[in-house]
Amino acid sequence: MLDPWQLGRVELANRVVMAPMTRNRADEHGVLPEAAVDYYAQRAGAGLIVTEGTQPTAAAQGYPGTPGLHTDVQQAVWAEVADAVHARGGRIFCQLMHTGRISHASLVPPGARIVAPSAVRADLEVQTADGRSVPAPEPEEMTPDDIAEVVEGFASSAARAVAAGLDGVELHAANGYLLHQFLAPGTNRRTDAYGRTPAGRARFVVEVTRAVAERIGADRVGIRISPGGQFNDMDDRDNDETYVRLAAEIGELRPAYLHTLRRRSTPLHRTLRETWPTTYVLNTGYNGGSELDDVAPIVAEGAAHLVSVGRLFISNPDLVERWRHGHPRAAWDEDTFYTGGERGYTDYPAWHEADGSAASSAPTRRGAPA
Repeated sequence: MLDPWQLGRVELANRVVMAPMTRNRADEHGVLPEAAVDYYAQRAGAGLIVTEGTQPTAAAQGYPGTPGLHTDVQQAVWAEVADAVHARGGRIFCQLMHTGRISHASLVPPGARIVAPSAVRADLEVQTADGRSVPAPEPEEMTPDDIAEVVEGFASSAARAVAAGLDGVELHAANGYLLHQFLAPGTNRRTDAYGRTPAGRARFVVEVTRAVAERIGADRVGIRISPGGQFNDMDDRDNDETYVRLAAEIGELRPAYLHTLRRRSTPLHRTLRETWPTTYVLNTGYNGGSELDDVAPIVAEGAAHLVSVGRLFISNPDLVERWRHGHPRAAWDEDTFYTGGERGYTDYPAWHEADGSAASSAPTRRGAPA
C-alpha cells in the first residue's frame, strides 16, 4: 500500500487513492472557494486524489454547491488546486459527473432539459437550488443530438482539466448518474443502438471514454463503475455481460485505470481484475471497512493495484502518514460533510498539529454517503 506505482504517465508516491467525495462548497456559478485549494493540498499525501464530482457542462449539475469545469473562472480555481497539490508532491484527477435524471430544473440553465437514456423517473427526492427536497422529475429521453452534445461536453471539460494542470480526469459511470443510467437495464429502455443489448448499453460510455481519450490522451483517463449498484434508485442487477463488454471495449484504449465500487467480491469483479489491461482500483464502498488492515490485503493479495478510501481522508488529511507511523485516526463529523464553509473542511489538523486526545477517537459511521 505504501509503495510507489506508475499510473499512466504519472508516478504515484503510494497506492492509496483519495476517493471522490461531494462536499458542496462551490458557489452558485460552480466556482470552488479558495479554501478548496487548501483542502486538496492538505491531502496531497494520497498517492492519487480523485476530486469531488464536477459537472462538465452547466446542464450536467444535479446538486447545489457542486463545482463545474466548463468556464474560465472555474478553470482558474482548479489550476490553483492543481498547483497546490503538485507543490506538495501529490497527483490529482478531476472526476467529471453528469447527473442525468438526478437533477432539478432550478439547477440547470434556463431552457436546459433534464435528460436520461429513457424517460424513467427516479423514485426518490432531489434537491433544488435553494436546498429543498422535491420528487425527482421525469427526464426526457436523449436524442442523438443530445448524446453528441454530452459527449463533446465531457471531452471539452477534460481538455480544460489538463489545461488547468490537473493530471487527468475520472469519468463517473457509477452511483446512478448519467453514464451509469445508460449501463443499467432498469434506466436504459432504449430500442436503438444505445440500448437493448450489452453492447448497446455500453455504447454511450464507450463513446464518451473514446472522445475524452482522443482529446487528452488515454493515459490521463480513469473510469469509475459500480456494477449491480442500487444507489439513486438504480436497477443494475444481473447485468454482468454489459460490464464485461464495456471493459473489453474501453480496455482497448488503455485508459489509466478502472475504478470499481465493490461491497463484496463476485465473479464479475474477479473477471474485471483479470482482464483489465492497465491499473485496477477498488473501493470497498460506504459500508466496507477502510482502515489499513481492511484495505492492505486487497493490494497484497492482488485483487487490485490501488485502493480508494473516502471519509477517513476528510478527518485525516495526512491519512497515509498516520498509517505509515501507526498514529490514531481522527473522527469525522458527518454534520459538516455538505454544509459549506471551512468547518469540517480545512480545519482537521494533521497529526503533528493535533493533540493526542483529539486524534485518537474512532470514526463514527452514520448518515448518507459523502
